[in-house]
Amino acid sequence: MDLNDYKYYNNRELSWLDFNFRVLEEAYDAANPLLERVKFLSITSSNLEEFFMIRVAGLEEQLQAGFGGMDISGLTPRDQLMKISQKTHEMVEMQYKCLESELLPSLGKENIKVLKVNEIDEEKKEFLDNYFQTTVFPVVTPMAVDQSRPFPILPGSGINLGVELEDEKGERLFAFIPLPTIFPRFINIPCTDGTCLFLTEDLLKMHSDLFFSGYKVIEISEFRITRDGDLSIDEDDARDLLIEIESSLKERKTGFPVKLEISKNMGKNLRDFLVNALSLRSDNIYEISNLLDLSSLMEIANLEGYEHLKFEYYSPQPSPSFYGKEDIFKVIREKDVLLHRPYESFEHVIDFLRQAAEDPQVLAIKQTLYRVGKTSPIIDYLIKAAENGKQVTVVVEVKARFDEENNIQWAKELEKAGCHVVYGLVGLKVHAKLLLIVRREESGIRRYVHMSTGNYNYITAKLYEDIDFFTCKESYAQDVSALFNILTGYSKPPTWKKLGVAPTSLRETFLRWIDNEIDVVKKGGKGKIIIKVNSLLDVSIIKALYKASMAGVKVNLIVRGICALKVGIKGVSEGITVRSIVGRYLEHSRIYYFENNGLPKLFISSADLMPRNLDRRVESLIPIEQEDLKQRLIDVLNLYLKDNFKARELQPNGEYKRPTGKKSKLFIVQEELMKEAKKKFRKFIKKQEVDKFNFPKLK
Repeated sequence: MDLNDYKYYNNRELSWLDFNFRVLEEAYDAANPLLERVKFLSITSSNLEEFFMIRVAGLEEQLQAGFGGMDISGLTPRDQLMKISQKTHEMVEMQYKCLESELLPSLGKENIKVLKVNEIDEEKKEFLDNYFQTTVFPVVTPMAVDQSRPFPILPGSGINLGVELEDEKGERLFAFIPLPTIFPRFINIPCTDGTCLFLTEDLLKMHSDLFFSGYKVIEISEFRITRDGDLSIDEDDARDLLIEIESSLKERKTGFPVKLEISKNMGKNLRDFLVNALSLRSDNIYEISNLLDLSSLMEIANLEGYEHLKFEYYSPQPSPSFYGKEDIFKVIREKDVLLHRPYESFEHVIDFLRQAAEDPQVLAIKQTLYRVGKTSPIIDYLIKAAENGKQVTVVVEVKARFDEENNIQWAKELEKAGCHVVYGLVGLKVHAKLLLIVRREESGIRRYVHMSTGNYNYITAKLYEDIDFFTCKESYAQDVSALFNILTGYSKPPTWKKLGVAPTSLRETFLRWIDNEIDVVKKGGKGKIIIKVNSLLDVSIIKALYKASMAGVKVNLIVRGICALKVGIKGVSEGITVRSIVGRYLEHSRIYYFENNGLPKLFISSADLMPRNLDRRVESLIPIEQEDLKQRLIDVLNLYLKDNFKARELQPNGEYKRPTGKKSKLFIVQEELMKEAKKKFRKFIKKQEVDKFNFPKLK
């Protein structure tokens, strides 16, 4: 049996599109609150935009270069682009069917109305005219196209208005009006009942004559260009990586076009002019029946005053391990601690860093930062630590895609405060989530470590599901210290005591534990593997899982997004199940379970099972060895395998379907984890014998 055969693997890009279809299902699902459905539809659009900017752009480059090689599923770049176009056109049709047939009518019933020009009365028109004259008109810049002014390089992802004009001689001309991005897309008009919204592009259309006085406007219609967004950085020749990335960021706005969205009603002259100027193939053109750029629907999803149309508010619960304890270091000295966010609060991670910044016994802090966000208490406390005289070293990954500008800004702020800043490594992205605190104590120097599956991002910590791990065990601390020495200086990788580290040993570690399960079965034991990741693409790992299934090992995979592995192949993958869960929180943690003949091995990791994670990133695999924490992770995995509503199971034909079988009761894992976190904390509070007035106030 040749496991290199193309028939055993799904295509990466088509698998990702299948994931985005699962997100779209949430927009259709009437069981979700209305504004959450709007939010899911918005997410499908922003997901698709990024997919075209990076993945489709890469395939287009391969096609232009004449590359005809095949991917692991046997498809050439041309084959993939053809199938992507077919599937994306189907997705776009479903997106707008959802918007027009379900969401807009439902919003109208809740008195949230997106008004058209013919629905504006005199009072509303007066408001809009005033808003246009005082706010919008001074900002907008029309752009003519003629012999002296060639077709402008319109920025990608924004909305533009294409205008066909006629001069006094009857000659046809073309011009463009880019929509200003500094204003909301939806203008909130005062109205007596509910919320009345009006699109900025419709406002510009209403006043188009003011931009082109002396010319007759024949047609004005919106369009949107998606451009190549992958940065081309020559890291080996870059004298200063920071300057090189800052320079490359400008190219993102002017990359070659990969997709054109136009209004369905756009006239032939304007359409032909655009298509010819952009040199796009017909399968990269999408005719849109309603408002372009559905990602802007997030403005509606975030409207205030409509909490009844959103998920019931959930406040991440304090951890019983940390709650009410003034000395976090003492807690970690007593035992390792695990947090499961957003069910438990990320505030404990921030408190850990805050205490380190303020504690006179702390000598040094070292941290990796991948995606931090635009506002960050993490940065504030790192700066405070430096100001308090501590040695602060921060590895800021300035190549984190679409977060480059934020990270460059934070890197400069940290440097200004006196922190030692490293901008990642040449040829590798630093994706491991690590925080090391060095403290002077009576017994000598002790190191405290925080490791995580998720970013140090205060905002996404409330939206993404992740696992945090705290320890001060010397074996972990030695490995993390050694890893920082590699990242910041010249140091060869050691023999790791606890961690698995990419790109040196992570793939081999995974393969070794999979092989161990096969050996257990061969010796008459029971083999079992449970893996929860975002993506599964690495061929060597998939082959190993196929071999495990062929040997009789039971394999349960929880893969949120891309999955190149196929299930149900006779004699190959009959013992493998794959499920994907999409819910109110983005599933983001990576958990690895190996039965190990009754002595389970549990790991958490920053790494997915993709070649980029295993070969081109610095990642960490963290063994969880404390028995109560191991059992907690096992319980969490079992809950994910129990979900019978939000879960979708991969079928042998490549489709994803809801689990079949009798459902005496709906079981939604994310809701169950919220309930459990609340129950656990309430139970803890009831057991306290100390004066409750000494405890922090509950939210």
